[in-house]
Amino acid sequence: MALKSTIIKLDLLISDMDRNYYQQHSMTLAQHPSETEQRAILRTVAFSLFAHQDLQFTKGLSEDSEPDLWQKNLIDDIELWIDLGQPDEKRMRKACHKAKRVIIFSYGDNAAGMWWKSVAEKAKSFNNLAVYHINTEQYQSLALLLKRQLALNATIQDCELWLSDDSHSLHITPEKWL
Repeated sequence: MALKSTIIKLDLLISDMDRNYYQQHSMTLAQHPSETEQRAILRTVAFSLFAHQDLQFTKGLSEDSEPDLWQKNLIDDIELWIDLGQPDEKRMRKACHKAKRVIIFSYGDNAAGMWWKSVAEKAKSFNNLAVYHINTEQYQSLALLLKRQLALNATIQDCELWLSDDSHSLHITPEKWL
């Protein structure tokens, strides 16, 4: 019997002073059975940093042809494609050809460092690609926030994110690699 996703109800209040974006989002996040708690919350971090009324979680790990998040316009063109992890060159190329803008969030210092060394030159040839890295310490701390009913406040200023619930407050500083 196949394992089912864990459903997380998320209320996210975003105050993004860098982009003057102030909005509350109520949504459902499905944590794939093979997905870690940290990775599930990392999707929320990515959503917070690039929030838009049309940005949405996709099937993610359940569907190879989709990113973790995307933003589509009214005629179904992909405006923004967000992937987490260390995609190979083929996936980066595909994303950069399909979307106007592509963001990759890497995590895990050792694996991410080796991945970046292997794809950095190729990645620089895509002018619609940005790569951010979340260091291991910050990535591991994300598990503190995961609950089935999740109410988070996200405050963004000077490209830094403060993510908090009623018990924890995390400071996330994505490092821009590209």
